[in-house]
Amino acid sequence: MKRIGLLLFISLAVITSACSNDESTVSVGISGSDTTIWDFIAEKAKEEGINVEIVKFSDYVQPNLALAEGEIDANAFQTVSYFDSFIKEHDLDLVPIATTVIAPMGLYSDKYDSPEEIPEGSSIALPKEATNMGRALLLLQSAGLIKLEENFDGNGSVDKIVENPKNLKFETLVAAQTPRVLPDVAASIINNGIAVDAGFSPLGDSIFHENETATPYINIIAVQEKNKDDKTLQKLADIYQSEEVKELIQKEYDGNQIPTFVPLSNIGW
Repeated sequence: MKRIGLLLFISLAVITSACSNDESTVSVGISGSDTTIWDFIAEKAKEEGINVEIVKFSDYVQPNLALAEGEIDANAFQTVSYFDSFIKEHDLDLVPIATTVIAPMGLYSDKYDSPEEIPEGSSIALPKEATNMGRALLLLQSAGLIKLEENFDGNGSVDKIVENPKNLKFETLVAAQTPRVLPDVAASIINNGIAVDAGFSPLGDSIFHENETATPYINIIAVQEKNKDDKTLQKLADIYQSEEVKELIQKEYDGNQIPTFVPLSNIGW
């Protein structure tokens, strides 16, 4: 009887020990090679018993498809405008659980120092993804290079242009290619993360950049809808929106990425 009691005690001790050392593992998809923020978050999450696995993607399509297929648990790479359009187009059951940063899109040129210097008839490179292009067109309008149809909602192509006083030509290509064509065009509109990967400082090197407070372009953390209330994922979102992470972003990115922690209702969710 004593032997049975001893074995039971040992078994319970092993189980208790295993539970106390148990960690939740969360895989987070990002686009690009910069993991500064998520490396820091992973350290903080470790203290909460959460092991964060960072999964890098090289485009803006696979992170959402991988999330929808359950290959990753969350992703953090996209604006809410792009996200809304993508999940509608692909009929995906994904939702945002937190806002993160605004990363201003910029107009870049290795030939001119301002939009005003761009000559008539010049070619401008644009990212061709639907919401990226709409965002790029709004940027060109803000720069005074074109005028869009009234009530343009940020979705659409060059057919939404109603005035083009410099008779600019537009070359559309996947977002990842926009830095590579700079030698061949007057200017190229480049997403923030792609610009950083190409060695640019988005605020310092662009000849024009968008208003960083534009609500549709706040970035988000997305998850499968069925997991939106998962405590581990919610804890991860809380860590991202902590004061420590805010200070890290401000220090490391010097305005190229701006912490933007607002309620989901502010972005239409």
